[in-house]
Amino acid sequence: MNRNPKIFVAPSPGKGRGVFAAREIKKDEIIEECPCLTFQEGEEAEHIDHTPLVCYYYRWTEGINAIVLGYGSLYNHSYRPNALYRRNFENSSMEFVALRRIRAGEEITINYNGRPDCPDPLWFTDAGGEGRAS
Repeated sequence: MNRNPKIFVAPSPGKGRGVFAAREIKKDEIIEECPCLTFQEGEEAEHIDHTPLVCYYYRWTEGINAIVLGYGSLYNHSYRPNALYRRNFENSSMEFVALRRIRAGEEITINYNGRPDCPDPLWFTDAGGEGRAS
């Protein structure tokens, strides 16, 4: 059951599942704040890297990674994202924030490289066919 009336998960063409706006979301509005479970690089990461979670965690700080709960690991990548993610160290959470107005029914995307304008190649082949930013 979705406890956040702003968003829902649905199929995303060519990308599996994605997060979509259930209603209009205003620019700078927090879409979702997700609690995080952190773990260290090295042995802890090696165990997780042998599970399906390998494709779903974020870099938290140098040497520390985070599994982002809520829908945090289901946002798809775009080089032209309509949202960003930011770490809230005080709350051990990840916040997803609208970069612009997002229409109801529109998929919410982030740039996996961190900065919304970062054109660096991804560490995997982008199933959405975006390739690199132009």
